[in-house]
Amino acid sequence: MMLRYLRTFFSAVFTPLARFLLRLGLTPNAVTVIGTVGVSLGALIFYPLGQLFWGTVIITLFVFSDLVDGLMARLGDKRSEIGGFLDSVFDRIQDSAVFLGLMLWFFGTGDDYWIGVAAGICLILGLLVSYIRARAESLGYDANTGIAERPERMVLTLVFTGFVGLGVPQTALLVVLTLLAAASLVTVIQRITTVVRQSR
Repeated sequence: MMLRYLRTFFSAVFTPLARFLLRLGLTPNAVTVIGTVGVSLGALIFYPLGQLFWGTVIITLFVFSDLVDGLMARLGDKRSEIGGFLDSVFDRIQDSAVFLGLMLWFFGTGDDYWIGVAAGICLILGLLVSYIRARAESLGYDANTGIAERPERMVLTLVFTGFVGLGVPQTALLVVLTLLAAASLVTVIQRITTVVRQSR
């Protein structure tokens, strides 16, 4: 619920930027690509170097492209199926880059095996959550259930990764990633059982 209000707030904040980018001739799809490149570079360059705070700052700046491209599509009447498809695919790329960056650091110089494992599990289950819904909808079923939606997963991961970069004990990130992994697992099970019930 809180994230819904935050999304409304940021939509109002970024509407002028969306209008400006449209006047420059940029398309929503171009902004999607730019945002994904920025998030991926921030995660795969800064996180493996141990720059968890600055990596998070850069990622956060580009993460808002996911909101801006949607605003541009609505304001410029440029909504399309291919735009929605690209947005969904690039969301998965961004998520994967963030968790992969954490894995590279904590399995390496960061020397925290369990955080690396938790990040890997979050990566796999997060992709699975999205895949199950997409596959179910392609078959005509509704699998929009669960407690681990993408915005919540990414906000909590980025916030606590940034905190660790500022000196908060790494245990805090381990706890958050473990809870997110558990929530994702519950969501996977819920979505599978929901589809199975609908197929009867």
